[in-house]
Amino acid sequence: MHQKQRDRVLFNSVLKQQDDYCTSCLMHVHPPLLLRGGCEPKMVNIGAVLSQKRYEQVFKDAVTQANQLYGKDKFKMNAISVTHKPNAIQMALSVCEDLISSQVYAILVSHPPQSNDHLTPTPVSYTAGFYRIPVVGLTTRMSIYSDKSIHLSFLRTVPPYSHQAHVWFDMMREFRWNHIILIVSDDHEGRAAQKRLETLLEEKETKNKNRNYENLDQLSYDNKRGPKAEKVLQFNQDTNLTALLQEAKELEARVIILSASEEDAAAVYKAARHLNMTGSGYVWLVGEREMSGKALSEAPDGLIGLQLINGKNESAHINDAVAVVAQSILELFEKENITEPPRGCVGNTNIWKTGPLFKRVLMSSKYPDGLTGRVEFNDDGDRKFAHYSILNYQKSRLVQVGIYNGTQVVLNNQRKIIWPGGETEKPRGYQMSTRLKIVTIHQEPFVYVKPTMHDGTCKEEHTVNGDLIKKVICTGPNETIPGRPIVPQCCYGFCIDLLIKLAKTMNFTYEVHLVADGKFGTQERVNNSNKKEWNGMMGELLSGLADMIVAPLTINNERAQYIEFSKPFKYQGLTILVKKEIPRSTLDSFMQPFQSTLWLLVGLSVHVVAVMLYLLDRFSPFGRFKVNSEEEEEDALTLSSAMWFSWGVLLNSGIGEGAPRSFSARILGMVWAGFAMIIVASYTANLAAFLVLDRPEERITGINDPRLRNPSDKFIYATVKQSSVDIYFRRQVELSTMYRHMEKHNYESAAEAIQAVRDNKLHAFIWDSAVLEFEASQKCDLVTTGELFFRSGFGIGMRKDSPWKQNVSLAILSSHENGFMEDLDKTWVRYQECDSRSNAPATLTFENMAGVFMLVAGGIVAGIFLIFIEIAYKRHKDARRKQMQLAFAAVNVWRKNLQDNKEVPGREVLGRAGTPRLPSTSLEKQDDRKSGRAEPDPKKKASFRSISSTLASSIKRRRSSKDTTYFSNADPLKSYSQPALERHEMGILVKYGIRGRVQARPSLQINSLGDEIYKDHFKLGIYLCAKCGHKLFSSRSKYEHSSPWPAFTETSSHLRDIQAKR
Repeated sequence: MHQKQRDRVLFNSVLKQQDDYCTSCLMHVHPPLLLRGGCEPKMVNIGAVLSQKRYEQVFKDAVTQANQLYGKDKFKMNAISVTHKPNAIQMALSVCEDLISSQVYAILVSHPPQSNDHLTPTPVSYTAGFYRIPVVGLTTRMSIYSDKSIHLSFLRTVPPYSHQAHVWFDMMREFRWNHIILIVSDDHEGRAAQKRLETLLEEKETKNKNRNYENLDQLSYDNKRGPKAEKVLQFNQDTNLTALLQEAKELEARVIILSASEEDAAAVYKAARHLNMTGSGYVWLVGEREMSGKALSEAPDGLIGLQLINGKNESAHINDAVAVVAQSILELFEKENITEPPRGCVGNTNIWKTGPLFKRVLMSSKYPDGLTGRVEFNDDGDRKFAHYSILNYQKSRLVQVGIYNGTQVVLNNQRKIIWPGGETEKPRGYQMSTRLKIVTIHQEPFVYVKPTMHDGTCKEEHTVNGDLIKKVICTGPNETIPGRPIVPQCCYGFCIDLLIKLAKTMNFTYEVHLVADGKFGTQERVNNSNKKEWNGMMGELLSGLADMIVAPLTINNERAQYIEFSKPFKYQGLTILVKKEIPRSTLDSFMQPFQSTLWLLVGLSVHVVAVMLYLLDRFSPFGRFKVNSEEEEEDALTLSSAMWFSWGVLLNSGIGEGAPRSFSARILGMVWAGFAMIIVASYTANLAAFLVLDRPEERITGINDPRLRNPSDKFIYATVKQSSVDIYFRRQVELSTMYRHMEKHNYESAAEAIQAVRDNKLHAFIWDSAVLEFEASQKCDLVTTGELFFRSGFGIGMRKDSPWKQNVSLAILSSHENGFMEDLDKTWVRYQECDSRSNAPATLTFENMAGVFMLVAGGIVAGIFLIFIEIAYKRHKDARRKQMQLAFAAVNVWRKNLQDNKEVPGREVLGRAGTPRLPSTSLEKQDDRKSGRAEPDPKKKASFRSISSTLASSIKRRRSSKDTTYFSNADPLKSYSQPALERHEMGILVKYGIRGRVQARPSLQINSLGDEIYKDHFKLGIYLCAKCGHKLFSSRSKYEHSSPWPAFTETSSHLRDIQAKR
């Protein structure tokens, strides 16, 4: 019966009969059954592929020893071994026929004796891996076996060659070499070494990023520890090694790490010797392959190499591997559902189901007492905690100068190390380049950018102190030209002066260029992936396009994780820029000390007091009195005088006349004077504050202002996109509301945002205080407000642990001490173009007092307007008074004529045309008295008496000097009584005399008209009938300058009409 079937039958019989047969010999075992006594231990076959025949006995002895330690009565391992075959096919057939057919649990495989036979372990790994049988490598160092996608079941007791990167990394830290050049062959081994070293460097950077830095000094100290690969150079068989090493020679780093085969390493050494790269100042770190065989014969003196302790001791690795396998089998048998390994390869394609489980048990096992040291495996199945010897190549021999104990480098004595060039002192590991690439950015006043002149030079200009401005040529995009072409331009400013000072102090030359994208630098995602890259000046520095950033670059934690900062050359913070609300004096600014209500009350009080003064003085019995006995009694205070007194006291003007006379009015006047004094004093005190001193403006109080904390569309504030300020607001959780508002309104550059504030498109701009304070001092319509927050500093940026870092920081500290930085501040930052505020008394300008002058001008205009009104009124009043005077004069003349007629009773007086003269009667005076028409008082006005008497005398003389012709016929109006006619005539005269039409003049009775008399009367204007008031003619229209006879004819015709009517 087949062996497998017999085992199953036996297993079934054990379960049914529950006898004492040993079940440990079966594949399906249960742990309690293994503890039964009196049974045979399970036979477990272990295979091995060894490099030489002599190691077969070593393998058997190791298995025997492991059985004694681990097997006892539980299991017994059986050693089955073969040696390497000349080719891969034979090796694969041997594994199937000699090992797998024996149902081996694991296969140990050593490296073949020929170092160039790399394929020999491969057929063993492929064949056993197909059936998931674990393979334990003994001396195989190739990194390809760490790839579990190819070698599924492979693990080894030695580390791969790429593991040497851990030793290199710790040696760089031990010797404080921060920059290295990595030269690797373009094969799997070289790429593996590069990947492992870069992983270690990234892990160190990540560790630094996760730390919290309390100050800049701690940050700088920590950054000094992190080594970094300045350049990685790959080569293959077709690469020109001389050109490759020439590129490395131009770098600052002088520590070279080489990972290559023996032949490639020998070629690199020859090319390096030709370029004098094996002399003083250089350091060569290599692995085990690079200092063996042909490579060692070409290696330069001072080379530092590694050698795995017991790396080629196959006997020791066989013992350690067998012990690990035995320990793992013991642990495996404690598991349930253990299946048999496959038997043979022919016709069998089933994998061993327990194989992956057994591999995991092997990888998790720990054997601390191995002959090669502590044996453990990592996730790739490679040996951890390997020990290395650190060797120094001196005078064609290798000298051990230290060891690597699996965790750190331990040096015996650094003085015993001979470095390239025969030096005994540890090289610095870098060489400072004397030509640096400087990147900067346009940010006034730190960096000004102006176009060059036609000849390519910069225009000479001077500072405010009269010193010549130092300018340098900088290449960069011209923002004033479409397409932003890269052209030479002139750069100057705070940072350029600082750069010139550093170059002179540290003896280096430079070439300056402007950042291509115009940004300071922030991290952004690449193609919407999780990978982030730096842009702006940060990106150019990290990518090697620049060696140093000389610009107002803010030092913050995020940037310091990737680049090195110098000591700050200027300390600053964040502040807020707003547009200044310039107070403008209005025409009514002199009225601002009092509110309109108060002004109204003062004006009302003036007039109320004036009226009260007038009334008190008017009704007081002591309101009028004589100054002395010889003068007439003075009049009481008039209303006009009271108004003048009230306003005069209020305006503090002299009161020359019109003062109150009564005691009661004077009491009120004194009280009013006190009131005026208080009002005027209060007004004067507040007037200066309103005309000279600034009134407090409602500005932003700081970062905690409600308008910032509670954003709205009515108040827009922003910063610059992808800047340190933008990063600050994005990281602060308590400022997340502000950041969301700012994110929608941020600008591309600070210059654009500042201009937006000036154009009222942006209400507030948050940026570096140094820049905003300068802008506010240059642009008088801007002002910074609020206290500084997020205090930081501007520093010079360099790549991690740049060799210039220490010297640059020392030079900056020296510049602070000797006052150079203070001078730069005064020249570029603190320069004031706007008038600075001082404690000196402010001066009133015309703008402040324009309203007062306008008030005076208004008074003048009002006076001129009123004088014209007064003149017109006076003329009108004089005209009316003259009318009255002429009217009364005419009445006197007329009455006198009537009186003369009464003295000759019964005589009829006829005019020249036969008009009858009406006789006067004795009832005239009585009728006049009854009608109330009294004669004008000739004493009332001298002019009136003069006019009346003169006119009467003239008429008398003329009447007496001429003959009067009387009509012979009877008076046609004789039927009318004389008093009635007198009243009729008198009414007309009084009517026209009082109402005074514009050209109306009182007429005279026309009864005897001579030429002279007519001419005098002709000038009076309008001539009326003395009987009925009918207009006869106008001397100034129809009959002016003409003969009087037409008028006489018209008068006679009018009298005949009256006669006919009656």
